Amino acid sequence: MAFKKVLLAVFLTVLFVACNFTEEIYINTDGSGKMSIGFDGSEMMSMIPESDSLETEEVIDSTLVFKDFLREKKDSIAQLPKEEQEKLKKLEPFSMHMVVDAPNGIMNFEMFSDFKQVSDVNDAFNAFQNASKMGPSATDKPVPQNSGNDATEVEYSFKKSLFVRETKIKNKEMFQKSLDSLESAEMFLGSSTYTFKYHFPKRVKSTNVEEATFSMDGKTMIYEVNFLDMLKDPESIRIEVELEK
Repeated sequence: MAFKKVLLAVFLTVLFVACNFTEEIYINTDGSGKMSIGFDGSEMMSMIPESDSLETEEVIDSTLVFKDFLREKKDSIAQLPKEEQEKLKKLEPFSMHMVVDAPNGIMNFEMFSDFKQVSDVNDAFNAFQNASKMGPSATDKPVPQNSGNDATEVEYSFKKSLFVRETKIKNKEMFQKSLDSLESAEMFLGSSTYTFKYHFPKRVKSTNVEEATFSMDGKTMIYEVNFLDMLKDPESIRIEVELEK
């Protein structure tokens, strides 16, 4: 129960405090690999009052496997509209790991998955957001009730030494509503960051991202953007990386 309680607090607060996300992808020579989206919630933890029930001496280190969770809740899920069931299905490849150490101000978690090809984890960030609407809210309500993050979709590809990450706006009306909802959180999100950290099997030959930095061996690229700017103009975040042959 402690795990569910803290996870709920994280997602209820995630858009109202400064937060730092990291999207990390490892790609092997054959195109397989692993990806994770991590969140550093240490600042959020520092904002929880000492009297809050989440402030505990207990250190939480837990992993939630969504495939198992969805199997356990299949009867409840079967009663949902087809659209909601499809959203949940997207979570199936992922697991979520959380570490919470309140006395030391630590709250970190990441959603992760292995993949055979990077397109298998398309739209992982939306899946990450959808995870907030699952079981942590209540044991008898293990499903999302509504999701406003379906206006956009992130797609990945890795073909012939060329890696591409791009975002498309699927529903302009829904996207505009999401922008309107951001206004109340702008002062908090203004200092939030989203970092792309990509590890490739060969050295990077070129990229369209001028602000990117690279590891000494030239195989890891790091690119940090303002989280609020990314939410307001997601299609501006298009990353192309060409590797040496």
